Amino acid sequence: MNIKNHDGTANFVPGTVLDIHHISPAQLAQLGMEEIAFVKPVMTETGPAFAIHAADGTPMAIASDINLASAAIIQHDMVPSLVH
Repeated sequence: MNIKNHDGTANFVPGTVLDIHHISPAQLAQLGMEEIAFVKPVMTETGPAFAIHAADGTPMAIASDINLASAAIIQHDMVPSLVH
């Protein structure tokens, strides 16, 4: 079941089918927020590292290598996804 917002986009109700053709950017950013974390290579003052971000792009942590980044994500019951 989707409930329409005042702007015509659908509100996601857990346990229902989501029509991705009628989803707002904010709703899209919320999908996977608690299940997926993205890892992307970055350059820091001390050299290369891997930034960990929530599904909406919020920075969460930095790790020195991809294995540590993935382990930290998995330890928090999330699925790591590499962003190039």
